[in-house]
Amino acid sequence: MAAVTIDELTLADEPGRWEELGFDVDGGRCMLGQVSVVLAGRQAGSGVIGWSLREIAGTDLDGLPTTISVTPTPEALPHEHPNGVRAIDHVVAVSPDFERTVARLGAAGLDLRRIREEPTPAGAPRQAFFRLGREILELVAEPDEVTERAGGGERPAIFWGLALLTPDLGRTAAAFEPHVGEPRAAVQPGREIATVKRSAGLSVPVALITPQPERVER
Repeated sequence: MAAVTIDELTLADEPGRWEELGFDVDGGRCMLGQVSVVLAGRQAGSGVIGWSLREIAGTDLDGLPTTISVTPTPEALPHEHPNGVRAIDHVVAVSPDFERTVARLGAAGLDLRRIREEPTPAGAPRQAFFRLGREILELVAEPDEVTERAGGGERPAIFWGLALLTPDLGRTAAAFEPHVGEPRAAVQPGREIATVKRSAGLSVPVALITPQPERVER
């Protein structure tokens, strides 16, 4: 089977806000690597409101709003935005029933690369990583106490946020000033990450991250 890849990712953000943060936006779209980010505006909701995937076996991704794309993958043209961002590194989703969601994603054809059995700094106990072409879907297990407060694990998985790839974190952080936190070591050795603050006016949580040392170019 051909690999599942992301065609479009739709966000409930205003195109003008992304332009102000140093992204090239054309017709309400922003190309990040080979992914077309559709900026649907705040009237569309909040955060990541859906995506379209190529070569997927079905759209039951345990609640993640998904459509099937037949659009060919664009040529891998190197494009760097004025703020230095080049691509999406990973999309983050959260599940109250980790095993159920992993199984449904696998049944739909997503390529599970590994499961990490260590807590994140935010307290998520486990993470699963699915390769989607150049990008990664990071599925995070909801902490037990959060699941209990929310009424149990019958709820669907949800999209949560994005990490954007930049080879020069200092340059990109400067373009986002004053709306970015201090760079810090990422979980992956040799990488740095910085969190974009809510004052940036984005509806989706965003982090900026440097490439893996052996993969400076994407």
